[in-house]
Amino acid sequence: MASVLEEVATRMGDNYPYFHPLYAGQMLKPPHPVARAAYMLAMAINPNNHARDGGRASSEMEIEAVAEIARMFGWGERGFLGHLTSSGTFANLEALWVAGQLAPGKRIVAQENAHYTHSRISAVLHLPFSKIAADRQGHMDLNALENELRRGDVGTVVVTMGTTALGTVDPLPEILALRDRYGFRVHLDAAYGGYFRLIAENLSPSVRAAYEAMGHADSIVVDPHKHGLQPYGCGCVLFRDPAVGLLYKHDSPYTYFTSNELHLGEISLECSRAGAAAVALWATQRLLQLVPDGEFARGLTDGRKAALELDRRLREDGRFDPFPIPPELDIVVWRVQSGSAEVSSKHAQGIFDEAAKLNLHLALVQLPGAMFNGTVSPAASELAGSHVTCLRSVLMKPEHREWLEEIWQRLDAAAHRILDSTGV
Repeated sequence: MASVLEEVATRMGDNYPYFHPLYAGQMLKPPHPVARAAYMLAMAINPNNHARDGGRASSEMEIEAVAEIARMFGWGERGFLGHLTSSGTFANLEALWVAGQLAPGKRIVAQENAHYTHSRISAVLHLPFSKIAADRQGHMDLNALENELRRGDVGTVVVTMGTTALGTVDPLPEILALRDRYGFRVHLDAAYGGYFRLIAENLSPSVRAAYEAMGHADSIVVDPHKHGLQPYGCGCVLFRDPAVGLLYKHDSPYTYFTSNELHLGEISLECSRAGAAAVALWATQRLLQLVPDGEFARGLTDGRKAALELDRRLREDGRFDPFPIPPELDIVVWRVQSGSAEVSSKHAQGIFDEAAKLNLHLALVQLPGAMFNGTVSPAASELAGSHVTCLRSVLMKPEHREWLEEIWQRLDAAAHRILDSTGV
C-alpha cells in the first residue's frame, strides 16, 4: 500500500495548483477543510443516501442541508421538494425530466451562452430543444424569446444565473412576466451563480432584481461543488411544487422497509449516491451558515471585488479590450487590442502561455467578435462576423482579492513579453 500511495502522490503532482490564488483560470475552488474532514469521517462507513437502510444519519443530514439551500432562495421548510445529486449535470437532467413529464412534447429553450449540457440532456430525454439568441451583453434576448413563445410550443425556459463563459445573468423578472402571458415552466440553471443570492444587494440593479426573483421559478439547480466549498461531486435540484415527487413514484421489493419516513430514493432518479457528500455539505453549512453578511457570504464578496478591480485595471490599459459590461459576478473576460480577430487571438494565446510560465494560470474563451462592437476599441467593428479568442479569469477564491496586485503584475509581465516582441 505504501508504494502504491507513493506512486499516487507522484502522479497527482501532475496538476495545476488549483488551491492557490495564482490559479485564476477555470471554476475550481478548493473544498473547505471541514468538508474534507467530514467527508473522510463519513467514508469510514461509506453511507448510501438512496434509502434509509444505507444511510440513516447521512440522509437526515442531506434533508437538513438541502432545506438550508432552499431557504437561501426564499422557499420554506415544506413548500418545496429537493435533494442532492452526483453533479449539476444530473441535477439539470432531473429538472428537465420533470419539465418533460409535465409538458410532454413541448420544447426546452435556453440562450446560446447557456451550458451545453441542456441540449445534450434534452437529446437524451428525447425532448425538442432550441437555442435563443443572446444580446451583445451575453443575456438572453427577450425579443428572440418572445418570438419563440408565440409559436405556442415552448414548455420550459432555462434561465441561466451565471453563464460559465461570461458570468452573465439572464433577465429573470422580464422572463417571469412573459410566463404570465404565455404559460411555461421557468427552470433556473444556477449551478455556478446560485450562491450569489446571499450578496444580491452588492450586485448591479438588474442582476440584483434577477436574484431577488429566484423564488418565483419552478425549479432551481445549484452546485455546492462550485462556490459551496464542496468536493466533487455535489449538485442540488429544487422544485417549488413538492407534488412533482409523484412523478418519481416506484416500488421496490427490497429497498424500503425499515422506516415510514421519506427515502431520498423515492424523489430521485439516481439510485446509489454518496452519503459522504451530504455529510460534508451539512458540516460546511453548520460552520458557515448561508446568510447575508456571514463569513460564507463575505467570501463571495471578496471574489467579486477582485473581479471588479481586475476589470477596472483592464479598462485603463490600452493593450486590452474588456467585455462591454463589468463583471456581473466574479468572471472577467477581455480580448487583446487588435483590429484583426486572428492577431488578437494569437496574442491572447501567447499571453496565456507566458502567464503560465510565471505561474499565473488563466483560461481562454472563444467569443463572437460582434460582442465587442460598441466598446472603447476603435477597431472593434472590424471583428464583426468572426470569433476571437479572449482571456478569461474566474476569481472565485476569497484570497484572489489579496492577491490581485500580484496577479496583475504577472499578467502585465506576460503581456509585455508577447506584445513588445511583436511591436505592439
